[in-house]
Amino acid sequence: MEALSFTFIDIFISVVLASIMFGLGLSLTIDNFKNIVLFPRAFFIGLSSQMIVLPVIAFVLLLFSNLPDAFKVGIMILAACPGGTTSGFVTFLLKGNVALSISLTAVNSLLTIFTIPVIVNFALRYYMHQDQDFYLPVISTVIQIFLVTLLPASLGVLVRILKPVFTQKLQNPLKYILIILLATVYSIKFFAGVNHGGTGITLNEALMIIPIAFLFNAICFFFSIALGKLTSLAIRDAFTVAIELSLHNTTLALLIAGTIIRNQEMAKPALVYSMFSFWTAVLFGIITKYVYKKQFKEEQAPK
Repeated sequence: MEALSFTFIDIFISVVLASIMFGLGLSLTIDNFKNIVLFPRAFFIGLSSQMIVLPVIAFVLLLFSNLPDAFKVGIMILAACPGGTTSGFVTFLLKGNVALSISLTAVNSLLTIFTIPVIVNFALRYYMHQDQDFYLPVISTVIQIFLVTLLPASLGVLVRILKPVFTQKLQNPLKYILIILLATVYSIKFFAGVNHGGTGITLNEALMIIPIAFLFNAICFFFSIALGKLTSLAIRDAFTVAIELSLHNTTLALLIAGTIIRNQEMAKPALVYSMFSFWTAVLFGIITKYVYKKQFKEEQAPK
Protein backbone atom coordinates (compact mmCIF):
# COMPACT_ATOMS: atom_id res chain seq x y z
CA MET A 1 0.00 0.00 0.00
CA GLU A 2 2.84 2.39 0.82
CA ALA A 3 4.50 1.92 -2.57
CA LEU A 4 1.16 2.23 -4.36
CA SER A 5 0.33 5.54 -2.63
CA PHE A 6 3.73 6.97 -3.37
CA THR A 7 3.52 5.92 -7.01
CA PHE A 8 0.07 7.51 -7.31
CA ILE A 9 1.21 10.96 -6.11
CA ASP A 10 4.31 10.74 -8.33
CA ILE A 11 2.14 10.12 -11.38
CA PHE A 12 -0.37 12.76 -10.28
CA ILE A 13 2.29 15.48 -9.96
CA SER A 14 3.65 14.56 -13.40
CA VAL A 15 0.14 14.76 -14.91
CA VAL A 16 -0.52 18.15 -13.26
CA LEU A 17 2.80 19.57 -14.47
CA ALA A 18 2.20 18.23 -17.99
CA SER A 19 -1.30 19.78 -17.96
CA ILE A 20 0.13 23.14 -16.89
CA MET A 21 2.69 23.03 -19.69
CA PHE A 22 -0.02 22.05 -22.19
CA GLY A 23 -1.97 25.11 -21.01
CA LEU A 24 1.14 27.24 -21.56
CA GLY A 25 1.41 25.90 -25.11
CA LEU A 26 -2.21 26.85 -25.78
CA SER A 27 -1.38 30.46 -24.85
CA LEU A 28 1.62 30.75 -27.20
CA THR A 29 1.53 32.46 -30.58
CA ILE A 30 4.10 33.24 -33.24
CA ASP A 31 4.04 36.86 -32.03
CA ASN A 32 5.42 35.71 -28.66
CA PHE A 33 8.53 34.42 -30.39
CA LYS A 34 8.76 37.45 -32.67
CA ASN A 35 9.08 39.40 -29.43
CA ILE A 36 12.42 37.66 -28.79
CA VAL A 37 13.75 38.86 -32.14
CA LEU A 38 12.34 42.38 -31.93
CA PHE A 39 13.31 43.04 -28.30
CA PRO A 40 16.20 40.68 -27.59
CA ARG A 41 17.91 42.67 -24.81
CA ALA A 42 15.13 42.30 -22.22
CA PHE A 43 14.69 38.65 -23.17
CA PHE A 44 18.36 37.70 -22.86
CA ILE A 45 18.82 39.66 -19.62
CA GLY A 46 15.83 37.83 -18.17
CA LEU A 47 16.90 34.42 -19.46
CA SER A 48 20.51 34.71 -18.26
CA SER A 49 19.25 35.86 -14.86
CA GLN A 50 16.97 32.83 -14.63
CA MET A 51 19.57 30.31 -15.75
CA ILE A 52 22.69 31.72 -14.02
CA VAL A 53 21.90 34.41 -11.46
CA LEU A 54 19.11 32.57 -9.63
CA PRO A 55 21.29 29.58 -8.60
CA VAL A 56 24.13 31.95 -7.63
CA ILE A 57 21.81 34.04 -5.41
CA ALA A 58 20.50 30.86 -3.75
CA PHE A 59 24.01 29.46 -3.19
CA VAL A 60 25.38 32.69 -1.68
CA LEU A 61 22.31 33.04 0.54
CA LEU A 62 22.73 29.48 1.81
CA LEU A 63 26.31 30.22 2.83
CA PHE A 64 24.83 32.29 5.67
CA SER A 65 22.09 29.81 6.55
CA ASN A 66 22.04 27.06 9.16
CA LEU A 67 19.28 25.09 7.45
CA PRO A 68 19.67 21.30 7.36
CA ASP A 69 21.56 20.11 4.28
CA ALA A 70 18.48 18.47 2.71
CA PHE A 71 16.61 21.80 2.93
CA LYS A 72 19.58 23.57 1.33
CA VAL A 73 19.40 21.15 -1.60
CA GLY A 74 15.68 21.90 -1.75
CA ILE A 75 16.37 25.63 -2.08
CA MET A 76 18.85 24.93 -4.90
CA ILE A 77 16.27 22.74 -6.65
CA LEU A 78 13.83 25.64 -6.38
CA ALA A 79 16.43 28.00 -7.87
CA ALA A 80 16.93 25.58 -10.77
CA CYS A 81 13.18 25.70 -11.59
CA PRO A 82 12.43 29.29 -12.70
CA GLY A 83 9.13 30.85 -13.78
CA GLY A 84 6.12 28.69 -14.50
CA THR A 85 2.73 29.65 -15.90
CA THR A 86 1.82 31.54 -12.70
CA SER A 87 4.35 34.23 -13.58
CA GLY A 88 2.52 34.90 -16.84
CA PHE A 89 -0.77 35.25 -14.97
CA VAL A 90 0.69 37.72 -12.43
CA THR A 91 2.34 39.67 -15.27
CA PHE A 92 -1.02 39.92 -17.02
CA LEU A 93 -2.76 40.88 -13.76
CA LEU A 94 -0.33 43.74 -13.11
CA LYS A 95 -0.11 44.85 -16.77
CA GLY A 96 3.49 43.85 -17.34
CA ASN A 97 4.96 42.65 -20.64
CA VAL A 98 3.00 39.41 -21.09
CA ALA A 99 4.69 38.50 -24.39
CA LEU A 100 8.10 38.75 -22.72
CA SER A 101 6.92 36.66 -19.77
CA ILE A 102 5.51 33.89 -21.96
CA SER A 103 8.62 33.90 -24.16
CA LEU A 104 10.88 33.53 -21.11
CA THR A 105 8.77 30.71 -19.68
CA ALA A 106 8.68 28.86 -22.99
CA VAL A 107 12.44 29.01 -23.58
CA ASN A 108 13.46 28.32 -19.97
CA SER A 109 11.21 25.23 -20.08
CA LEU A 110 13.49 23.93 -22.85
CA LEU A 111 16.77 24.94 -21.19
CA THR A 112 15.93 23.56 -17.73
CA ILE A 113 15.80 20.08 -19.23
CA PHE A 114 19.61 20.34 -19.37
CA THR A 115 20.41 22.82 -16.56
CA ILE A 116 18.44 21.12 -13.77
CA PRO A 117 20.59 17.95 -13.67
CA VAL A 118 23.79 20.07 -13.56
CA ILE A 119 22.63 22.43 -10.78
CA VAL A 120 20.91 19.77 -8.68
CA ASN A 121 23.79 17.29 -8.90
CA PHE A 122 26.18 20.06 -7.83
CA ALA A 123 23.95 20.79 -4.82
CA LEU A 124 23.66 17.10 -3.94
CA ARG A 125 27.43 16.62 -3.99
CA TYR A 126 28.19 19.91 -2.20
CA TYR A 127 25.65 19.60 0.62
CA MET A 128 25.03 15.86 1.02
CA HIS A 129 28.61 14.58 0.32
CA GLN A 130 27.19 11.19 -0.67
CA ASP A 131 27.06 10.73 -4.43
CA GLN A 132 26.05 7.10 -4.12
CA ASP A 133 22.98 7.84 -1.98
CA PHE A 134 21.72 11.02 -3.64
CA TYR A 135 22.22 11.42 -7.34
CA LEU A 136 20.13 12.77 -10.20
CA PRO A 137 20.65 10.49 -13.24
CA VAL A 138 21.14 12.83 -16.17
CA ILE A 139 19.65 10.87 -19.08
CA SER A 140 16.52 9.64 -17.31
CA THR A 141 15.98 13.08 -15.75
CA VAL A 142 16.26 14.82 -19.12
CA ILE A 143 13.74 12.35 -20.59
CA GLN A 144 11.30 12.73 -17.69
CA ILE A 145 11.44 16.54 -17.68
CA PHE A 146 11.04 16.55 -21.47
CA LEU A 147 7.93 14.35 -21.23
CA VAL A 148 6.23 16.57 -18.64
CA THR A 149 7.35 20.01 -19.86
CA LEU A 150 8.48 20.49 -23.46
CA LEU A 151 6.38 17.76 -25.08
CA PRO A 152 2.99 18.87 -23.64
CA ALA A 153 3.85 22.55 -24.29
CA SER A 154 4.63 21.68 -27.92
CA LEU A 155 1.35 19.78 -28.20
CA GLY A 156 -0.45 22.84 -26.83
CA VAL A 157 1.13 25.02 -29.54
CA LEU A 158 0.14 22.48 -32.19
CA VAL A 159 -3.47 22.33 -30.95
CA ARG A 160 -3.68 26.13 -31.02
CA ILE A 161 -2.45 26.20 -34.64
CA LEU A 162 -4.74 23.39 -35.82
CA LYS A 163 -7.83 24.16 -33.72
CA PRO A 164 -7.86 27.89 -32.83
CA VAL A 165 -11.60 28.03 -32.04
CA PHE A 166 -11.41 24.92 -29.84
CA THR A 167 -8.37 26.42 -28.08
CA GLN A 168 -10.27 29.60 -27.22
CA LYS A 169 -13.09 27.54 -25.71
CA LEU A 170 -10.66 25.32 -23.81
CA GLN A 171 -8.44 27.99 -22.22
CA ASN A 172 -10.88 29.43 -19.66
CA PRO A 173 -12.17 26.15 -18.16
CA LEU A 174 -8.62 24.74 -18.24
CA LYS A 175 -7.43 27.54 -15.93
CA TYR A 176 -9.93 26.52 -13.25
CA ILE A 177 -9.21 22.83 -13.69
CA LEU A 178 -5.47 23.47 -13.24
CA ILE A 179 -6.09 25.56 -10.11
CA ILE A 180 -8.05 22.65 -8.61
CA LEU A 181 -5.35 20.15 -9.58
CA LEU A 182 -2.59 22.34 -8.13
CA ALA A 183 -4.55 22.82 -4.91
CA THR A 184 -4.96 19.04 -4.69
CA VAL A 185 -1.22 18.43 -5.17
CA TYR A 186 -0.21 20.94 -2.50
CA SER A 187 -2.92 19.73 -0.10
CA ILE A 188 -1.65 16.15 -0.39
CA LYS A 189 1.95 17.30 0.09
CA PHE A 190 1.01 19.41 3.12
CA PHE A 191 -1.47 17.23 4.94
CA ALA A 192 -0.92 13.62 3.87
CA GLY A 193 1.58 11.46 5.70
CA VAL A 194 4.82 10.37 4.07
CA ASN A 195 3.33 6.92 3.45
CA HIS A 196 0.53 8.48 1.40
CA GLY A 197 2.51 10.86 -0.79
CA GLY A 198 2.90 13.80 1.60
CA THR A 199 6.16 15.37 2.73
CA GLY A 200 5.38 15.02 6.44
CA ILE A 201 6.27 18.68 6.94
CA THR A 202 5.85 20.00 10.50
CA LEU A 203 5.07 23.52 11.70
CA ASN A 204 8.59 23.87 13.12
CA GLU A 205 10.11 22.90 9.77
CA ALA A 206 7.89 25.37 7.92
CA LEU A 207 8.89 28.16 10.33
CA MET A 208 12.55 27.21 9.85
CA ILE A 209 12.28 27.43 6.04
CA ILE A 210 10.08 30.55 5.73
CA PRO A 211 12.74 33.23 6.58
CA ILE A 212 15.32 32.01 4.05
CA ALA A 213 12.63 31.29 1.44
CA PHE A 214 11.09 34.73 1.85
CA LEU A 215 14.51 36.42 1.71
CA PHE A 216 15.32 34.49 -1.48
CA ASN A 217 11.99 35.58 -2.95
CA ALA A 218 12.51 39.27 -2.09
CA ILE A 219 16.14 39.35 -3.30
CA CYS A 220 15.14 37.77 -6.64
CA PHE A 221 12.47 40.41 -7.22
CA PHE A 222 14.38 43.53 -6.24
CA PHE A 223 17.65 42.34 -7.79
CA SER A 224 15.80 42.14 -11.11
CA ILE A 225 14.46 45.67 -10.79
CA ALA A 226 17.96 46.96 -9.94
CA LEU A 227 19.50 45.01 -12.84
CA GLY A 228 16.88 46.41 -15.18
CA LYS A 229 17.75 49.95 -14.13
CA LEU A 230 21.49 49.28 -14.52
CA THR A 231 21.00 47.86 -18.01
CA SER A 232 18.54 50.62 -18.99
CA LEU A 233 15.60 48.29 -19.55
CA ALA A 234 12.13 49.79 -19.75
CA ILE A 235 10.68 49.58 -16.24
CA ARG A 236 7.81 47.43 -17.55
CA ASP A 237 10.32 44.90 -18.91
CA ALA A 238 12.41 44.95 -15.73
CA PHE A 239 9.20 44.48 -13.75
CA THR A 240 8.26 41.46 -15.89
CA VAL A 241 11.71 39.89 -15.45
CA ALA A 242 11.37 40.44 -11.68
CA ILE A 243 8.10 38.50 -11.60
CA GLU A 244 9.68 35.70 -13.64
CA LEU A 245 12.61 35.44 -11.22
CA SER A 246 10.58 35.59 -8.00
CA LEU A 247 7.85 33.12 -9.05
CA HIS A 248 9.41 29.69 -9.40
CA ASN A 249 7.97 26.53 -10.89
CA THR A 250 7.29 24.85 -7.54
CA THR A 251 5.41 21.97 -9.19
CA LEU A 252 8.52 21.07 -11.17
CA ALA A 253 10.62 21.39 -8.00
CA LEU A 254 8.29 18.93 -6.23
CA LEU A 255 8.67 16.55 -9.15
CA ILE A 256 12.48 16.72 -8.99
CA ALA A 257 12.76 16.37 -5.21
CA GLY A 258 9.89 14.04 -4.39
CA THR A 259 9.52 11.92 -7.52
CA ILE A 260 12.95 11.72 -9.19
CA ILE A 261 15.26 12.00 -6.16
CA ARG A 262 12.57 10.55 -3.86
CA ASN A 263 13.55 12.67 -0.87
CA GLN A 264 10.60 14.41 0.76
CA GLU A 265 12.89 16.56 2.94
CA MET A 266 14.21 18.22 -0.20
CA ALA A 267 10.64 18.87 -1.39
CA LYS A 268 9.71 20.89 1.71
CA PRO A 269 11.30 24.24 0.67
CA ALA A 270 9.31 24.25 -2.60
CA LEU A 271 6.17 23.45 -0.65
CA VAL A 272 6.75 26.34 1.77
CA TYR A 273 7.71 28.69 -1.08
CA SER A 274 4.43 27.92 -2.84
CA MET A 275 2.52 29.14 0.24
CA PHE A 276 3.45 32.79 -0.21
CA SER A 277 5.33 33.45 -3.47
CA PHE A 278 2.21 34.30 -5.50
CA TRP A 279 1.07 36.87 -2.93
CA THR A 280 4.50 38.42 -2.42
CA ALA A 281 4.96 38.73 -6.20
CA VAL A 282 1.66 40.62 -6.37
CA LEU A 283 2.60 42.77 -3.35
CA PHE A 284 6.11 43.56 -4.63
CA GLY A 285 4.61 44.27 -8.04
CA ILE A 286 2.09 46.75 -6.65
CA ILE A 287 4.82 48.52 -4.65
CA THR A 288 7.08 48.73 -7.72
CA LYS A 289 4.26 50.04 -9.91
CA TYR A 290 3.54 52.73 -7.33
CA VAL A 291 7.20 53.78 -7.08
CA TYR A 292 7.58 53.91 -10.87
CA LYS A 293 4.00 54.86 -11.76
CA LYS A 294 5.06 57.71 -14.04
CA GLN A 295 7.30 55.43 -16.13
CA PHE A 296 4.60 52.76 -16.30
CA LYS A 297 2.05 55.24 -17.60
CA GLU A 298 4.46 56.56 -20.21
CA GLU A 299 5.36 53.06 -21.44
CA GLN A 300 1.72 51.94 -21.59
CA ALA A 301 0.53 55.08 -23.39
CA PRO A 302 -0.27 54.65 -27.12
CA LYS A 303 2.70 55.56 -29.31
